[in-house]
Amino acid sequence: MNDLLPLWITLAVLVLVGLGFWGYSSSRERPRRPTIEPPRSSGPDTGISAGAPASTDVLEPGPDSPGGPASPDTAVDAVEPAPSGTVDEVETEVVPAVEVPEAPAGRLARLRDRLARSGSPLGAKLLAVLSRDHLTEDDWDELEETLLLADVGTGPATELIDALRTQVRVQGVKDPASVRAMLRTELIRLVDPTLDRSLHTAPGTDEAGEKVPAVVLVVGVNGTGKTTTVGKLTRVLVAEGNEVILGAADTFRAAAADQLTTWGARVGVETVRSFKDGADPAAVAFDAVRTGRTRGVDVVLVDTAGRLQNKAGLMDELGKISRVITKEAPLTEVLLVLDATTGQNGLNQARVFAEVAGVTGIVLTKLDGTAKGGIVVAVQRELGVPVKLVGLGEGPDDLAPFVPEDFVDGLLQG
Repeated sequence: MNDLLPLWITLAVLVLVGLGFWGYSSSRERPRRPTIEPPRSSGPDTGISAGAPASTDVLEPGPDSPGGPASPDTAVDAVEPAPSGTVDEVETEVVPAVEVPEAPAGRLARLRDRLARSGSPLGAKLLAVLSRDHLTEDDWDELEETLLLADVGTGPATELIDALRTQVRVQGVKDPASVRAMLRTELIRLVDPTLDRSLHTAPGTDEAGEKVPAVVLVVGVNGTGKTTTVGKLTRVLVAEGNEVILGAADTFRAAAADQLTTWGARVGVETVRSFKDGADPAAVAFDAVRTGRTRGVDVVLVDTAGRLQNKAGLMDELGKISRVITKEAPLTEVLLVLDATTGQNGLNQARVFAEVAGVTGIVLTKLDGTAKGGIVVAVQRELGVPVKLVGLGEGPDDLAPFVPEDFVDGLLQG
């Protein structure tokens, strides 16, 4: 037995050594705890685009709960912030910069240029006839026809012809400069510079002394560029330093609210809208005014659906919008958008809107380069309200305050 003792000792030592070696090998094969790497700095040799996050180790389940979350002893290591200058910025949603609209002052200069380039058909024809050596009855008839074709209207055309006849007979005007000066004076008088063309967009106060925003309601028929005009008017108001909220009360045309929201976002203006097709326009308008009052903004600008004057139900809806809005704040402006090229048909539209909505001002679109400039006179005479704004073109800042002298000068630049 004593002879076998050294052998047992040797076997025991070998077993202990083998177990130790096996344990060491097993420990090297155990899964290590996963870590998340911070985004690596991009460079020419990494193959990672700028701003993209670096690849991370795959998170594996812990040994104590296969397929489930890791146990505490295998928890994910906390990610330490990388030293400054070693990590690219995390990729984020790109927010477009807010645009700064062009100041309204001086925009009519572009209108004068465009009227001149187009040949100023109305002014050019009037000047051509008046510059003749001897004006016959046929010449005066030609002048009157020119005015009627420009949609000045029968009454204003007759009034202008009578005034010109008197000037020619009394003063004996002959030279082109005198003719131009005479025509300019009479056209300005006809357009009437005494009308108040200012936009009433100054906020007021209620009985408690709290700020109440000015509320501008924009109405008009389909196809006149009404929603686009609202967007351009927003830029005018923002350029003048006003804080504005838009109300997308045109809930019948699917893209109208999206279009208005885009216009507002470009200049940092919020739009109150409904995402439900056919929502109550009056409710949207009311929410916009209430939101504007709560936020303490200066102006709430409400777009409405394009309505045909022979649609009695839609016109009644417009009246409802006006009534609902005034429960929260008074209407300070109701602007009717008219297409200057529609001529006398535009007057028919204007009459109905004036009766239903109480129009306080006109916005004439597509006025640049048109032979229908006389509509300015006709619509003012028909409604007894002034043209306050004119559309000059397709650009985002092509909406300008209407100035009679500048408009007439544009007509006479041919």
